[in-house]
Amino acid sequence: MRPLVATVDLAALRHNYQLAKQCAPGRKAFAVVKANAYGHGAPETVQCLSDLADGFAVASLEEAEQVRAVNADVRLLLLEGCFEPAEYRAAAELSLDVAIQGEAQVDALLNAQIERPLNVWLKLDSGMHRLGFTAAALRVSHARLSGAAEIAELNLMSHFACADERGHPLNESQLEQFNSLLDLSFAHRSFANSAAVLTLSAAHMDWLRPGIMLYGASPFAELTAVTLGLKPVMTLTAAIIAIREVPVGESVGYGAGWVAQRLSRIATVSCGYADGYPRTAPPGTSVLIGGQRAPLAGRVSMDMLTVDITDLPQAELGDTVELWGVGVPIDELAQACGTIGYELLTKVTQRVPRRYING
Repeated sequence: MRPLVATVDLAALRHNYQLAKQCAPGRKAFAVVKANAYGHGAPETVQCLSDLADGFAVASLEEAEQVRAVNADVRLLLLEGCFEPAEYRAAAELSLDVAIQGEAQVDALLNAQIERPLNVWLKLDSGMHRLGFTAAALRVSHARLSGAAEIAELNLMSHFACADERGHPLNESQLEQFNSLLDLSFAHRSFANSAAVLTLSAAHMDWLRPGIMLYGASPFAELTAVTLGLKPVMTLTAAIIAIREVPVGESVGYGAGWVAQRLSRIATVSCGYADGYPRTAPPGTSVLIGGQRAPLAGRVSMDMLTVDITDLPQAELGDTVELWGVGVPIDELAQACGTIGYELLTKVTQRVPRRYING
């Protein structure tokens, strides 16, 4: 078997969910498990959190079906709502909470032939300008849906654009937009994503929606996961599959861009961009071998990458290489690649086996 595995620490996952709840005592929290639980495996994540989580949140009916296969009863929110009228029947059969973000979705729901009423979350566009009603349009839809036979519960939600930038003026503006609707009758309200859960207590409504923080990555550029009290959940490890000496002046990898400035010892490692390791990782990016850091040498290939182990004379064939995890934080790698931890975690491909520990 190819030596590459994503090890998922379920105890760390539980810790991070509990931390979200501790940030806002008395509130409930939807654990966001869309995109295969940010690459960690949705069925396993749901199973791990089923006795803790107040609910889960997903992006599509297909993802909802995965959750229902593990937990038939837990509250489950469809974040983007239904994409076509027929999906409301499926949502009712799956007992979903459904987001409504525009007039077309209101029309479709009121015309749907559903066997049971739905819990509906009207989505306010408070400044993100991606999905949702204006405040005025939401009032109109609230009036249309109040008391309708298709509605079991009418709720309010919105989403921050800049909660990961503390003190950004849009945060206050979005909160003001949200609070301008508090005269309307809603059973529940939800606004806080991970960044807001951690640092914006004014956004702690009835339900939180922690996502990236559950998986041990920071939503902030300037605050590390360790500083926030989060524990990394996924550790991606490969192994050294070849070692060679490269003379001064010789190059390594595609494009011959990395050239040895000294007699160098180069390790080839069993992970590449087809596994989810970013091709954009520049030479010098750190991996961990035997508890010591070593820099990438040359471009990341589809199935392999190369590392300069000249300063690690003890490194040998078969040694484990941590690409990210406890020793190399996912956010550090993401920053080196000009991206965010969310993208790296969700891009770990299906050919990388997941191994679950501490379950």
